[in-house]
Amino acid sequence: MIDRNLQPVEWSEFMYELEDAKEHLANLIKEIEGDAAYDESNLRIDLGHVYAHLNRAWRRSMRAVDKRDWDSASQFPDDLKPI
Repeated sequence: MIDRNLQPVEWSEFMYELEDAKEHLANLIKEIEGDAAYDESNLRIDLGHVYAHLNRAWRRSMRAVDKRDWDSASQFPDDLKPI
């Protein structure tokens, strides 16, 4: 895992992704609870957005992610198995 003291820029980017995922997940929960019309298509979009942040956080926890790798960094990691 990256070191916050040795790699402060990378650490900041990693934490940004986690904080943004947290914010979007909180908004998703608020919308589901408060909007009776919230449906599966909204969930797919909103949850996909949260996953993209978490996926980038996973990749950024190990190294800096170049802008050219943004799309691939947003994909579900193949080295992280769900439990």
